[in-house]
Amino acid sequence: MKIKTSDLAVMATRRSQYPEDKKSEFLLVGRSNVGKSSFINSLLERKNLAYVSGNPGKTRTLNFYLVNNEFYLIDVPGYGYAQVGFQKQQKFGMMIEEYLEKRPNLKRVFMLVDFRHKPTKDDLLMYHFLKYYNIPVTIVATKADKVGASKFERTKKTLLDTLDLVMGDDLIIYSSVDKRGREEILNKIEDLTVDTI
Repeated sequence: MKIKTSDLAVMATRRSQYPEDKKSEFLLVGRSNVGKSSFINSLLERKNLAYVSGNPGKTRTLNFYLVNNEFYLIDVPGYGYAQVGFQKQQKFGMMIEEYLEKRPNLKRVFMLVDFRHKPTKDDLLMYHFLKYYNIPVTIVATKADKVGASKFERTKKTLLDTLDLVMGDDLIIYSSVDKRGREEILNKIEDLTVDTI
């Protein structure tokens, strides 16, 4: 898939604000410092489409990025950031839950985890939350360029053992720096989008 156009089309906090054009949607979830903005920018080959902040926890809305006028990538508030108060975290959780409950055009969730570290308790909670809704998930292990060859397979095994993926879910190793995994993700999006056009 070649990315021709990409724009932030909608910023929503409730269902009534979601796009109504029934295009395929792909949700991005992950901890606040996992690199979602860098992932979006590198995947779509745009430098500053998604705002990369030095302070995690800046996303406060569901951000719908329209790509090639064919599908949406949706960035949601990150989880597990201690400096975002409990009430705000609850509000973010309710926003995501409202989206997941009734969104037939959601094709897959890309759940970003930091490849350098064992998945956290928050990562496990999010994965089980998504499985409660029977949503297919691709784990995207970011920052892979920071893991040396000698530790690579051991790190990958720890990640897979910890998350214990259900059948149908998969793992893509990704780097926003060297673009490792980019084509794999775009091919997956293309396959799932073509099925619905």
